[in-house]
Amino acid sequence: MRTSCFDTPERYGRVSRVLHGAMALLLTVQLLGALLHVFARGVSLERLLWSNHGSLGFLLLLLAVLRGTWGLVNIGRRPLHTGVLGRLAGVSHLLMHALMILVPFLAVLRAYGRGRGFSPFGMPLFEASGQEIPALITPASTFHGLLAWVLLALIVGHVAAAVYHRVVLKDGVFSRMWGRAY
Repeated sequence: MRTSCFDTPERYGRVSRVLHGAMALLLTVQLLGALLHVFARGVSLERLLWSNHGSLGFLLLLLAVLRGTWGLVNIGRRPLHTGVLGRLAGVSHLLMHALMILVPFLAVLRAYGRGRGFSPFGMPLFEASGQEIPALITPASTFHGLLAWVLLALIVGHVAAAVYHRVVLKDGVFSRMWGRAY
């Protein structure tokens, strides 16, 4: 069966699935790096992941904006979330998506507020000014980590719900995103 790039009421299209998978992989790397940074600082894997945390976070921000735009392009084609649990899934998806944009945005805002330059993957986004702006630093520092942990909790719930659909309900919801009849 040939798969469309666009979403359909039966399943998500190729582009949505690739964006979902890429973001899942990057979020796993980011959250693993953050967990290691908190609980195993100095371990080789932690140093590797943490040294790339800003660049990968910025890439996630770009992918989240792209994915949100693609979702809007497909809004009338996507599989529906029906019933109370479906509506809850829809709200949790929106909240996760908002946090996937807000969390890295706050980190970029904090870097700017600290007067530091920011060059994800070596490409300058803005130059260092040397001037601190506390009004930008404080909210970004306060909420970046906290909201990242909230995002982690939502992701764990999302994965648990996907497994529940696949293993217990066997209702085809899991295969809508992964594209196969698992």
